[in-house]
Amino acid sequence: MKVTGIGKYQVLGTCRRVSPVLSRLGDKWTVLVITALRENPRRFNEIKRMVDGISQQMLTRTLKSLERDGAVRRTIFSTNPPQVRYELTEFGRSLSVPLLALGQWVVDHLDEIERSQRRFDQKTQSATVVA
Repeated sequence: MKVTGIGKYQVLGTCRRVSPVLSRLGDKWTVLVITALRENPRRFNEIKRMVDGISQQMLTRTLKSLERDGAVRRTIFSTNPPQVRYELTEFGRSLSVPLLALGQWVVDHLDEIERSQRRFDQKTQSATVVA
């Protein structure tokens, strides 16, 4: 499907290539990990403490995906035991700008979203009871 007339935003025209990247980058853990790395490089456990609710396995998977995509750099220090530090690359920093804007939008509209969800759930529940 080729979309025309939308300039540089031809996302739909390249769905097969764009879709897996959007899935990874739109994942809640990715957004939170990038936010945690925005200010400073961090070690694994520091990131884990900052990202409430993430499991060790999910953090490992998220960091590997971000490293593979070029957004995160993993540096191993030859200490005993070895220490590993994660930081955003310049590419990752550029990605953090729209992700942080999205996160701020959610924070700014959270009350409104929750009110809408309650109204929808009440309406759906009422319709189920009537039917």
